[in-house]
Amino acid sequence: MKASILCFRAAVLLVLAGMLWGIVMGISQNHSTMPAHAHLNLLGWVSLFLFGIYYHLHPAVDRSRLASLQVWIWIAGTIVMTIGVGLVHSGHEIGDPIAAASSLLVLADTLLFGWLVFRPEPAELASRSSVPAE
Repeated sequence: MKASILCFRAAVLLVLAGMLWGIVMGISQNHSTMPAHAHLNLLGWVSLFLFGIYYHLHPAVDRSRLASLQVWIWIAGTIVMTIGVGLVHSGHEIGDPIAAASSLLVLADTLLFGWLVFRPEPAELASRSSVPAE
């Protein structure tokens, strides 16, 4: 599966989870886990959807295994971070190390995405080698 499709599908599933969570918070009038809900929506919906757009616009990267790996790491990191932040804000200290470790995972994955964005694509490399030297 292309990375963009994985991004779009996961983004839809995570935004639905975030919306349902928000509805439950509203019904219960308990908004203590709102920071975790916000993390889920920002990392799960917004970031994944933006990754998907980037990958869709760059087909050579979209088809790479490294891009798919980046997306899977992001999905896992987002879910674990959301759980950790939710635990912290609902009074469970065990959430602190979970949130911290997953934050580092998401940071590392952001660096991987940055590397995918800044590295030359195969088409760029081919065009560079075909340009005559001056």
